[in-house]
Amino acid sequence: MKSSIHPTAIVEPGAELGEGCVIHAGAIVRSGAILGERVQVHPYAVVGGDPQVLRFDPALKTGTKVGSGSIVREYVTINRSTEPGAFTEVGTNCLLMACSHVAHDTLVGNNVVVANAVLLAGHVVVGNNVVLGGGSAYHQFSRIGEGSMVGGLARITQDIPPYVMVAERNEVSGLNLVGLRRRGATREAINELKEAFRLVYFQTGNIREIAAQAIAGGAFKAAEALKFLEFITAGKRGIARARRKGELDPEDAG
Repeated sequence: MKSSIHPTAIVEPGAELGEGCVIHAGAIVRSGAILGERVQVHPYAVVGGDPQVLRFDPALKTGTKVGSGSIVREYVTINRSTEPGAFTEVGTNCLLMACSHVAHDTLVGNNVVVANAVLLAGHVVVGNNVVLGGGSAYHQFSRIGEGSMVGGLARITQDIPPYVMVAERNEVSGLNLVGLRRRGATREAINELKEAFRLVYFQTGNIREIAAQAIAGGAFKAAEALKFLEFITAGKRGIARARRKGELDPEDAG
Protein backbone atom coordinates (compact mmCIF):
# COMPACT_ATOMS: atom_id res chain seq x y z
CA MET A 1 0.00 0.00 0.00
CA LYS A 2 1.42 3.35 -1.05
CA SER A 3 1.97 6.15 1.41
CA SER A 4 -0.25 9.22 1.32
CA ILE A 5 1.40 12.63 1.48
CA HIS A 6 -0.79 15.74 1.63
CA PRO A 7 0.16 18.42 -0.95
CA THR A 8 1.06 20.88 1.82
CA ALA A 9 3.19 18.41 3.78
CA ILE A 10 6.98 18.39 3.41
CA VAL A 11 8.96 15.17 3.16
CA GLU A 12 12.60 16.14 2.64
CA PRO A 13 15.03 14.25 0.41
CA GLY A 14 16.76 11.59 2.47
CA ALA A 15 13.67 10.75 4.54
CA GLU A 16 12.30 7.21 4.25
CA LEU A 17 8.64 6.23 4.49
CA GLY A 18 7.39 2.67 4.93
CA GLU A 19 4.32 1.39 3.15
CA GLY A 20 0.99 2.89 4.11
CA CYS A 21 2.25 5.99 5.91
CA VAL A 22 -0.06 9.00 6.07
CA ILE A 23 1.55 12.43 6.22
CA HIS A 24 -1.14 15.02 6.90
CA ALA A 25 -1.39 18.69 5.91
CA GLY A 26 1.47 20.85 7.08
CA ALA A 27 3.46 18.01 8.63
CA ILE A 28 7.22 17.95 8.13
CA VAL A 29 9.39 14.84 7.90
CA ARG A 30 13.01 15.93 7.84
CA SER A 31 15.95 14.36 6.06
CA GLY A 32 17.34 11.37 7.95
CA ALA A 33 13.96 10.38 9.39
CA ILE A 34 12.95 6.74 8.91
CA LEU A 35 9.28 5.88 9.32
CA GLY A 36 8.03 2.29 9.51
CA GLU A 37 4.86 1.00 7.91
CA ARG A 38 1.52 2.75 8.58
CA VAL A 39 2.98 5.62 10.58
CA GLN A 40 0.66 8.62 10.77
CA VAL A 41 2.06 12.13 11.10
CA HIS A 42 -0.68 14.66 11.80
CA PRO A 43 -0.80 18.36 10.90
CA TYR A 44 2.17 20.52 11.83
CA ALA A 45 4.14 17.81 13.57
CA VAL A 46 7.89 17.80 12.87
CA VAL A 47 9.71 14.47 12.77
CA GLY A 48 13.50 14.62 12.71
CA GLY A 49 14.05 18.31 13.41
CA ASP A 50 17.42 19.55 14.62
CA PRO A 51 18.09 19.05 18.34
CA GLN A 52 17.73 22.08 20.57
CA VAL A 53 21.41 22.15 21.46
CA LEU A 54 23.31 25.41 21.03
CA ARG A 55 26.57 23.84 19.80
CA PHE A 56 24.96 21.28 17.48
CA ASP A 57 26.34 21.19 13.94
CA PRO A 58 23.38 20.87 11.52
CA ALA A 59 25.71 19.23 8.97
CA LEU A 60 26.12 16.21 11.26
CA LYS A 61 24.52 13.06 9.80
CA THR A 62 22.03 11.85 12.41
CA GLY A 63 18.42 10.74 12.30
CA THR A 64 15.12 9.76 13.83
CA LYS A 65 13.25 6.44 13.67
CA VAL A 66 9.53 5.94 14.22
CA GLY A 67 8.30 2.34 14.37
CA SER A 68 5.46 0.76 12.44
CA GLY A 69 1.91 1.65 13.43
CA SER A 70 2.85 4.65 15.54
CA ILE A 71 0.74 7.80 15.53
CA VAL A 72 2.27 11.26 15.80
CA ARG A 73 -0.44 13.81 16.53
CA GLU A 74 -0.63 17.55 15.91
CA TYR A 75 2.37 19.75 16.76
CA VAL A 76 4.47 16.89 18.11
CA THR A 77 8.23 17.44 17.77
CA ILE A 78 10.75 14.59 17.61
CA ASN A 79 14.34 15.84 17.38
CA ARG A 80 17.14 13.92 15.72
CA SER A 81 20.20 12.60 17.54
CA THR A 82 23.27 14.64 18.43
CA GLU A 83 25.62 11.68 17.93
CA PRO A 84 27.15 10.90 14.49
CA GLY A 85 25.21 8.10 12.81
CA ALA A 86 22.82 7.70 15.75
CA PHE A 87 19.04 7.99 16.02
CA THR A 88 16.37 9.28 18.33
CA GLU A 89 13.88 6.40 18.36
CA VAL A 90 10.16 5.88 18.90
CA GLY A 91 9.04 2.24 18.87
CA THR A 92 6.12 0.45 17.26
CA ASN A 93 2.44 1.13 17.95
CA CYS A 94 3.09 4.23 20.03
CA LEU A 95 0.71 7.17 20.41
CA LEU A 96 2.30 10.58 20.78
CA MET A 97 -0.53 13.00 21.57
CA ALA A 98 -0.66 16.64 20.54
CA CYS A 99 2.14 19.02 21.50
CA SER A 100 4.36 16.37 23.11
CA HIS A 101 8.12 16.60 22.64
CA VAL A 102 10.75 13.89 22.24
CA ALA A 103 14.21 15.40 22.52
CA HIS A 104 17.48 14.28 20.96
CA ASP A 105 18.86 10.79 21.64
CA THR A 106 15.77 9.69 23.56
CA LEU A 107 14.62 6.08 23.14
CA VAL A 108 10.90 5.33 23.44
CA GLY A 109 9.88 1.65 23.53
CA ASN A 110 6.92 -0.13 21.95
CA ASN A 111 3.23 0.38 22.81
CA VAL A 112 3.93 3.61 24.69
CA VAL A 113 1.27 6.29 25.21
CA VAL A 114 2.68 9.80 25.48
CA ALA A 115 -0.18 12.12 26.44
CA ASN A 116 -0.63 15.75 25.48
CA ALA A 117 2.21 18.19 26.22
CA VAL A 118 4.58 15.60 27.69
CA LEU A 119 8.19 16.83 27.66
CA LEU A 120 10.93 14.22 27.27
CA ALA A 121 14.40 15.73 27.61
CA GLY A 122 17.49 14.41 25.86
CA HIS A 123 18.78 10.86 26.41
CA VAL A 124 15.65 9.69 28.27
CA VAL A 125 14.89 5.95 27.97
CA VAL A 126 11.25 4.87 28.10
CA GLY A 127 10.46 1.14 28.35
CA ASN A 128 7.71 -0.79 26.60
CA ASN A 129 4.03 -0.46 27.59
CA VAL A 130 4.50 2.79 29.49
CA VAL A 131 1.83 5.49 29.92
CA LEU A 132 3.05 9.06 30.43
CA GLY A 133 0.34 11.38 31.75
CA GLY A 134 -0.42 14.74 30.19
CA GLY A 135 1.92 17.62 30.90
CA SER A 136 4.46 15.48 32.72
CA ALA A 137 8.14 16.39 32.28
CA TYR A 138 11.27 14.20 32.38
CA HIS A 139 14.85 15.13 33.26
CA GLN A 140 17.59 14.26 30.80
CA PHE A 141 19.13 10.78 31.14
CA SER A 142 16.25 9.52 33.31
CA ARG A 143 14.93 5.97 32.77
CA ILE A 144 11.24 5.08 32.81
CA GLY A 145 10.83 1.36 33.43
CA GLU A 146 8.64 -1.01 31.43
CA GLY A 147 4.94 -1.11 32.27
CA SER A 148 5.01 1.94 34.52
CA MET A 149 2.40 4.69 34.60
CA VAL A 150 3.16 8.33 35.34
CA GLY A 151 0.42 10.74 36.43
CA GLY A 152 -0.39 13.99 34.69
CA LEU A 153 1.78 17.03 35.48
CA ALA A 154 4.37 14.86 37.26
CA ARG A 155 7.98 16.07 37.46
CA ILE A 156 10.36 13.18 36.96
CA THR A 157 14.01 13.74 37.81
CA GLN A 158 14.87 10.21 38.95
CA ASP A 159 14.63 6.70 37.49
CA ILE A 160 11.19 5.08 37.64
CA PRO A 161 11.28 1.28 38.21
CA PRO A 162 9.23 -1.05 36.00
CA TYR A 163 5.55 -1.66 36.75
CA VAL A 164 5.06 1.16 39.27
CA MET A 165 2.72 4.12 39.40
CA VAL A 166 4.24 7.55 39.98
CA ALA A 167 2.85 11.04 40.52
CA GLU A 168 3.90 14.54 41.57
CA ARG A 169 7.71 14.71 41.97
CA ASN A 170 9.15 11.17 41.75
CA GLU A 171 6.52 9.83 44.20
CA VAL A 172 5.87 6.09 43.87
CA SER A 173 2.33 5.22 44.92
CA GLY A 174 2.27 1.47 44.26
CA LEU A 175 2.29 -1.09 41.46
CA ASN A 176 0.46 -0.73 38.15
CA LEU A 177 -1.51 -3.90 38.79
CA VAL A 178 -4.23 -3.10 36.25
CA GLY A 179 -1.64 -2.77 33.50
CA LEU A 180 0.06 -6.01 34.54
CA ARG A 181 -3.20 -7.96 34.46
CA ARG A 182 -4.22 -6.49 31.12
CA ARG A 183 -0.94 -7.68 29.63
CA GLY A 184 -1.47 -11.18 30.96
CA ALA A 185 0.85 -11.35 33.96
CA THR A 186 0.12 -14.46 36.01
CA ARG A 187 -1.06 -14.35 39.62
CA GLU A 188 2.18 -16.00 40.71
CA ALA A 189 4.27 -13.39 38.87
CA ILE A 190 2.27 -10.54 40.38
CA ASN A 191 2.63 -11.97 43.87
CA GLU A 192 6.42 -12.21 43.44
CA LEU A 193 6.53 -8.66 42.15
CA LYS A 194 4.54 -7.47 45.17
CA GLU A 195 7.04 -9.19 47.45
CA ALA A 196 9.98 -7.60 45.62
CA PHE A 197 8.24 -4.24 45.86
CA ARG A 198 7.73 -4.60 49.61
CA LEU A 199 11.32 -5.72 50.08
CA VAL A 200 12.68 -2.62 48.34
CA TYR A 201 10.26 0.00 49.65
CA PHE A 202 9.31 -1.20 53.13
CA GLN A 203 12.74 -1.23 54.76
CA THR A 204 15.53 1.26 55.28
CA GLY A 205 18.91 0.99 53.62
CA ASN A 206 20.55 1.47 50.26
CA ILE A 207 17.87 0.65 47.71
CA ARG A 208 20.37 -0.70 45.14
CA GLU A 209 22.06 -2.91 47.69
CA ILE A 210 18.72 -4.30 48.85
CA ALA A 211 17.77 -5.15 45.26
CA ALA A 212 21.16 -6.71 44.52
CA GLN A 213 20.97 -8.88 47.64
CA ALA A 214 17.46 -10.01 46.68
CA ILE A 215 18.69 -11.11 43.24
CA ALA A 216 21.71 -12.89 44.69
CA GLY A 217 19.51 -14.73 47.19
CA GLY A 218 17.74 -16.50 44.33
CA ALA A 219 14.27 -16.35 45.90
CA PHE A 220 12.75 -14.48 42.96
CA LYS A 221 12.07 -16.38 39.73
CA ALA A 222 9.34 -14.43 37.92
CA ALA A 223 10.56 -12.30 35.02
CA GLU A 224 8.60 -9.28 36.26
CA ALA A 225 10.12 -9.37 39.74
CA LEU A 226 13.64 -9.86 38.39
CA LYS A 227 13.23 -7.05 35.87
CA PHE A 228 12.04 -4.76 38.68
CA LEU A 229 15.04 -5.61 40.87
CA GLU A 230 17.62 -5.55 38.07
CA PHE A 231 16.44 -2.11 36.94
CA ILE A 232 17.03 -0.75 40.43
CA THR A 233 20.59 -2.12 40.58
CA ALA A 234 21.47 -0.42 37.28
CA GLY A 235 21.67 3.22 36.23
CA LYS A 236 23.37 6.27 37.68
CA ARG A 237 20.47 8.47 38.72
CA GLY A 238 18.53 8.15 41.94
CA ILE A 239 15.55 5.79 42.14
CA ALA A 240 12.08 7.20 42.80
CA ARG A 241 10.92 6.50 46.36
CA ALA A 242 7.67 6.58 48.29
CA ARG A 243 6.64 9.95 49.72
CA ARG A 244 5.96 8.43 53.16
CA LYS A 245 8.04 5.35 53.77
CA GLY A 246 6.13 2.65 55.60
CA GLU A 247 2.68 3.83 54.43
CA LEU A 248 2.97 2.47 50.90
CA ASP A 249 1.14 -0.70 49.89
CA PRO A 250 1.30 -2.23 46.41
CA GLU A 251 -2.31 -3.37 46.87
CA ASP A 252 -3.40 0.28 46.78
CA ALA A 253 -2.39 0.48 43.11
CA GLY A 254 -5.31 -1.81 42.29
